[in-house]
Amino acid sequence: MHFSIVFKTIGILLIVFSVTTLPPIIVDLIYDEQEYKTFVIAFFLTLLSGLILWLPFSSKKEDFRIRESVLVVVSFWFVLSLFATIPLLISDSLKMSFIDAFFESMSGLTTTGATVISGLDHLPKSILYYRQQLQWLGGMGIIVLAVAVLPMLGASSMNLYHAEFSGISKQRLTPKLTETAKVLWIIYIIFTIFCTMGYYLAGMSLFDAICHSYSTVAIGGFSTHDLSIGFFNSAVIESIAILFMFLSGINFSLHFLVWKNNLFSTYIKDSEFKTYLFILFITTAIVFVTLINNNYYDLTSESLRHSIFQTVSIATTTGFISDDFSTWPLILPLLLIFVSFIGACAGSTGGGIKVVRILLMFKLATKEIKKFIHPNAYINIKFNKKSVPEDILVSILGFFLLYIISFTVILISIIFTGVDQISAFSATAAAINNLGPGLGEVAINYNGINDISKLILSFAMLLGRLEILTLIALFYRAFWRF
Repeated sequence: MHFSIVFKTIGILLIVFSVTTLPPIIVDLIYDEQEYKTFVIAFFLTLLSGLILWLPFSSKKEDFRIRESVLVVVSFWFVLSLFATIPLLISDSLKMSFIDAFFESMSGLTTTGATVISGLDHLPKSILYYRQQLQWLGGMGIIVLAVAVLPMLGASSMNLYHAEFSGISKQRLTPKLTETAKVLWIIYIIFTIFCTMGYYLAGMSLFDAICHSYSTVAIGGFSTHDLSIGFFNSAVIESIAILFMFLSGINFSLHFLVWKNNLFSTYIKDSEFKTYLFILFITTAIVFVTLINNNYYDLTSESLRHSIFQTVSIATTTGFISDDFSTWPLILPLLLIFVSFIGACAGSTGGGIKVVRILLMFKLATKEIKKFIHPNAYINIKFNKKSVPEDILVSILGFFLLYIISFTVILISIIFTGVDQISAFSATAAAINNLGPGLGEVAINYNGINDISKLILSFAMLLGRLEILTLIALFYRAFWRF
């Protein structure tokens, strides 16, 4: 294990992250709320810590191996969350405990959207902007940002890139890794700009439009208001949110191919996209029919509006709220929570197991049924008209098994801390799927649960963000052998 390159890389990334505390200073100067000192302190503490880690090893030139890459990614998300707590911890307007600040920063960076803060409408604009910015950076992954703009990392960063994106969609869009990362960020920024314009034209203030575009495109769910998107009570704003949540839940590689080939049909030909669309359509239909049958809303249009919005928001693991879905007829909150387990597409900013994994597991189950009926038949599993290698299928089954075990252990641990079963189940699902809102005690925010549960859920958020395997590898003894 080459720890020198681990410390060096984390140091460089902390130096980069320190720059992200400067925009909130500008926001504070614009609104003159005297919060800038908080971010000045955070800037210098983060920058100094990064320099301390980087300088002793700045002359070292070593290649990333898979173990160093995994350790850098996991360590950095943890270390970054620690340093991201600084503004939240020292701000006089929040008065947060360390555990609450850590929970909030981890939730932001992993784009979970679970919050312990109430009274968002009255907080300084710089603090609100900072929370949204955390989600925007976490959405695409600051590791990819570093690979795109910091070739000074030295040596090949392919293993670092793959450790960050541990899903099954790792294909490069361009021959060079740094160019791939830049392409992803260009698409991400374009979506953010258009989403901001849409929100602003629909009636949001410029500040709210920017902030909500960050969390929409990142599929994060943080808002500048306690009532989330429901604060605006606007069908137009909700429609814009639906569009960009839907787009951000699609594999960004697919967006690139559509743009490169100038063929919209590329979406329709993709098996994962079609499954993603099918899941959203069926879920929306079930929600809509159930709301109508229970006469939950007076108007049919209201039922349809909230059905579409909450389905897309929860299914893509964004977590925006247009209305309190936890009070809907009992089956619907549970249905939406279960749909969040599927999540968005691989290679998107969403969480969950991912649509492609669910699709391939379904195909594998179908294959086993056919082989039971026809034992001697050779049945090939295909995805996008290409055969899926056996090792990919084994990897998916391994991931699913680790996911179930991790979920069960976390759920039981939270129940042992004294949280009721409904709250514990939904909180675990919301954390590991990077969803945010839950049911019961965590329907509004997570301030009411105990500190031990918050720490466990913070671990679950990171577990979900790194898609299980990257983090679990650290607990394997062979990983630490020199």
